[in-house]
Amino acid sequence: ELHQRARGGLAGQSRLVEAERQRRGGGVAVLLDVVVHLRVGETERPFSSVKPAAVHAGNAGAVLSRLEGAGFRIVALRLRSLTRAEAEGFYHVHRERPFFASLCAFMSSGPCVTMVLEREGAIAGQREIMRATHPAKAEPGTIRKDFAASIERNAIHGSDAPETAAFEIGYFFPGVELI
Repeated sequence: ELHQRARGGLAGQSRLVEAERQRRGGGVAVLLDVVVHLRVGETERPFSSVKPAAVHAGNAGAVLSRLEGAGFRIVALRLRSLTRAEAEGFYHVHRERPFFASLCAFMSSGPCVTMVLEREGAIAGQREIMRATHPAKAEPGTIRKDFAASIERNAIHGSDAPETAAFEIGYFFPGVELI
């Protein structure tokens, strides 16, 4: 079900994908490149979320403002509360890690803001503005330094690679056409 959900989100971008595939000259390899990287030219679209502690503290607007101030365009946005099962599905890659249970409990403890961003070099740019997962190790002026409570309650999540972005966008925005 998890992977069907992710594929559904990609299907929502079918017109964009088909137009880009045709622009690049067609072919299966080109189609896969377009779908996996979710790119229009050099513009990238990563997934991001403002985590429950930052939302609860009233910092969601400030985080969004920082992202927009750094040149990100918000393509999709949804305030939602994750179920425990949704959090477990999203963080499935960490299932064997000692922090998995507490991370899933935290992520299902209250509302979060899920979104798709867009910008040239968006994945690297978002990693730069977020910085270190542990707020004590993050540089001053970064989102995690300014808004995170701890390494687990680190205010924001952002895709770390195009392939991760494809899964995450499909997971949280299945069937949604992103324009």
